[in-house]
Amino acid sequence: MGQGFSAFVRAVIDGEVDVVSRLLTTNPEFAAGCFAVGATRRGPAGFFYEDIAHYCYQGDTALHMAAAAFQRSTARLLVRKGSALDARNRRGAEPLHYAADANHWNPRAQSETITYLLSVGANANAADANGATPLHRAVRTRSAMAVQALLLGGAAVDLTNKNGSTPFDLAIRDTGRGGSGSTRSREQQAEIIALLLEAGAKPAAALATKRRR
Repeated sequence: MGQGFSAFVRAVIDGEVDVVSRLLTTNPEFAAGCFAVGATRRGPAGFFYEDIAHYCYQGDTALHMAAAAFQRSTARLLVRKGSALDARNRRGAEPLHYAADANHWNPRAQSETITYLLSVGANANAADANGATPLHRAVRTRSAMAVQALLLGGAAVDLTNKNGSTPFDLAIRDTGRGGSGSTRSREQQAEIIALLLEAGAKPAAALATKRRR
């Protein structure tokens, strides 16, 4: 995929449904296409979309980027045209993982995008290369509405990532992404902890005791 695909993805991120639809008419392969190259630790420049504060990685599809931008309308169009809900980039992330990242702040649009993707078959418990599920990501980036949408869509509260952390473990930590020192982040943190406990999450000590029995 070349510059034409990049321009197409830009329209997807901007929510320009008419433009996306027109481009898909002439380039139907764009719906299932992906980036052949993307951001790396050595070369992130040129692959960062500043307006949504999100990198593009090798293997990302237009649906990944629609999800990252919380653009439900373009996501719906892409799915109808054949974009795969389970497409995975080089880091193992599916579009729902990107929808769970609160790198830019629009919780209502984020929640609506997550709900839509789940309604058409996205896997709420898909794990990326680090073992993180969309719920891990939503917790880590401190978005209570995203957490709620994922829980309503069947996200499991007791799955662990490769570091052995459950979403609740991440929720109670004051370090990590999401501006942990801000007032908003602390408010979101408190709400997330309450949501996870209501959904049956157990503190690590309780889980350890249960496993020893």
